[in-house]
Amino acid sequence: MSGMASIAALVGEIAVLVGVVTPIFAKVNRISNGTKCQLRSEMLRIYYHHREKGIIRQYEYENFVFLYEAYKALGGNSFIDKIYAEVKKWEIIT
Repeated sequence: MSGMASIAALVGEIAVLVGVVTPIFAKVNRISNGTKCQLRSEMLRIYYHHREKGIIRQYEYENFVFLYEAYKALGGNSFIDKIYAEVKKWEIIT
C-alpha cells in the first residue's frame, strides 16, 4: 500500500470513529445536564425548606455539601454558589 493510500485509509477509519463517538458524547452531555438539574433541584428543596429558620440538621448539611460538590464537578453555574454560601452560615444541629 502506498503512503497516500495508507493516509486515506487512516482518515477513513478516523471518520468512522468520530461518527461512533460523537453521539456518545452528546448522550453523556444530556445525562450530565439532567444530573445537574436534579442536583440543583434537591439543593434548592433543602434550601427553601430551612431558609426561614436558618437551621439545618447535620446530616442534611453534609448531604447538601455532597450535592454541591457533585454539581460543581459537573460544571454547575455560580447561582448555587450563593445558595451554598448562605447555607454554610446556618446553625447546624444534630
